[in-house]
Amino acid sequence: MSTRTAQGHAEFLWYVPNEVRPGHRGDDPTAGHNSLDTLTRQALAVERHGWRGALLGAGWNRPDTFTVATALLARTTSFEPLIAVRPGYWRPAHFAAAAATLDQLSSGRVRVNIVSGRDDLAAYGDGEASPAQRYARTAEFMRLVRRLWTERDVTHDGEYFQLTGSTLAPRVQARPGRPHPTFYFGGASAAAEQVAAMEADVQLFWGEPRDDIAERITRLRELGEKLGREHPPLEFGLRVTTLVRDTSAQAWADAEAKVADLAARRDDLPEGHGHSGAVGQRRLFDLQARGDVLDDNLYTAPGRIGGEGAGTTWLVGSAAEVAAALRRYADLGITHFILSDTPYLREVERQGNELLPLLRAPG
Repeated sequence: MSTRTAQGHAEFLWYVPNEVRPGHRGDDPTAGHNSLDTLTRQALAVERHGWRGALLGAGWNRPDTFTVATALLARTTSFEPLIAVRPGYWRPAHFAAAAATLDQLSSGRVRVNIVSGRDDLAAYGDGEASPAQRYARTAEFMRLVRRLWTERDVTHDGEYFQLTGSTLAPRVQARPGRPHPTFYFGGASAAAEQVAAMEADVQLFWGEPRDDIAERITRLRELGEKLGREHPPLEFGLRVTTLVRDTSAQAWADAEAKVADLAARRDDLPEGHGHSGAVGQRRLFDLQARGDVLDDNLYTAPGRIGGEGAGTTWLVGSAAEVAAALRRYADLGITHFILSDTPYLREVERQGNELLPLLRAPG
């Protein structure tokens, strides 16, 4: 897979945990795990080992994602945080102004991941509990933020938000291939796919079998045409755990041992357990009925112990085997890859040194 694709450069991001409790997805439970110094070491390692940036998760029970991203941008030079944001937690004009300011201060290093899934809505005063309402509001939020970033004197009278004569200062600076911070978005329900087809820049998928993702890419492209998408073509990304070792045998032995260890420590882990009601998460749990290993090396067993999101399915193997699997996703049209494994700090180095060079090599 060349770093250049039909839609641009393939981009590789990592994950930086910002959690109140240590031990996220089996990470080393060290003291001061979410201190500024520790998080900075994570971001600098991302930068040093060849990654473009990293996803920062969001949730009411986590340190504030935007604040963490701001601090890390001040301590790095090329690190690009993918900042998870929830409409309802933010108002569109407030967020558009904050993100435009941070983007200007960081010379264009801000990326935005719009999240519409359930959270502790009542804790921060959000009353939009219906999925249909949440996704309708999300579409309006994204549409309005994009206008605020690209237009002046914005007036909007929508179902969820109203503005009159709004102009941001400072302005978002358009950069080559990027008129404003990129909107990433995830979701697998019919309502979510409509939002992605019309308003997102990048649709993120979890680690599903290639045939399933190919089907979704086709459906989203057709949906965008049907609904009259007004933006550049939708791009696609993959968020998945990648367990890389020197040999295939070692990788699978470590994967099985890690699943056993996580199962033994299930009650002590900071993540919630049980099956989420989200459509995308249910799709991942349903994969277990099709086998422990799908495609060449997509491991579904972690889902049995209550893994969520990228913790539900793993790509397992040697660096060459995992790179080959990711190339096959790239052949489907995936151009954005968000990878990770724990311990995060050790694995960002290992995979930066062993996996990334294979992904960037021609062929």
